[in-house]
Amino acid sequence: MQDGKHDNLTSAEISQLWGTYMGDSSQVCILSYFLNVVEDQEIKTIIEDACNSAQLHVLKIKDMFSEEGQAIPHGYKIAEDVDTSAPRLYSDSLILEYLHQFGRIGLRTHSINLSLATRKDCTEFFKQCLTDADRLYEKAKDLQITKGIYCKSPLIKTSQEVDYIKHQNFLAGFFGVKRPLTAPEITSLYANFQRNSLGSGILIGFSQVGKANDVIKYFTRAKEIGEKHCEIFNSYLKEYNFLDPIFWDSQVTENTQHVFSDKLLMFVVSTLTAASMGFYGLALGTSFRRDLGTVYNRFLLEIQLLAEDGANIMIENGWLESPPKVG
Repeated sequence: MQDGKHDNLTSAEISQLWGTYMGDSSQVCILSYFLNVVEDQEIKTIIEDACNSAQLHVLKIKDMFSEEGQAIPHGYKIAEDVDTSAPRLYSDSLILEYLHQFGRIGLRTHSINLSLATRKDCTEFFKQCLTDADRLYEKAKDLQITKGIYCKSPLIKTSQEVDYIKHQNFLAGFFGVKRPLTAPEITSLYANFQRNSLGSGILIGFSQVGKANDVIKYFTRAKEIGEKHCEIFNSYLKEYNFLDPIFWDSQVTENTQHVFSDKLLMFVVSTLTAASMGFYGLALGTSFRRDLGTVYNRFLLEIQLLAEDGANIMIENGWLESPPKVG
């Protein structure tokens, strides 16, 4: 058919729909819990919108896979993976930052999904997902600004003239006089600090409510890596007297009661780890100082090893659901 409605789903479409189903089914669990513990009504309204969007995405993918004869993923379910009546684990401010950062991740993820879609219904679906991610990001950002807790990127002096690079020492960074950081380099350092700071705060909570010893040890290790990366990012920013970004470790309660299943927690950490690899790769491509390139390459290796060990834990426990494959 010319409109593509009866074309089979391509491998790219199946993979991106499958990934979206897994991600949104996990977010339904987490957001449903947040709805029961958040106190700020404005934040609660954003959570409700995000949760409704994620639920609609899951239902739409179920319909598309059913029509295609494609197995519907098991994913994550409220009855299995979360106790929505559990005590508060995070402050309202941290929950709002969680919404803000996952809105950013959604913008990046669904723009890629949209670029890979061919069939008309898939294209329209990922357009809607992108619209939903944009709405979540904007609402969370605007509310943070209103509350005075939004972390803006550092300010730099306005350039009055166009400048061209004339010497190869622009690439230097280990010895001698280091050139000032460029705006793209500052942007990457600051944004990666923000993500790691939030991730470290989230992992403190996860390590408190995790059950299995190997899972708790893994969360502690991941938290320590995130904190170390934050320290190094912040050391670069401090050279130019930029204001210290926010650390979220103080926004975690002392709750140790069960909230989420270890299976769900490991999936969330694997999602954050995968996002870190993508953002570090992007930073590597826009950072020309050799010392920064070395830092991002080292961090990427650390994150890859962390991701592999996490996958092994999930495989050993029967938690790692396989994406669709040939045959």
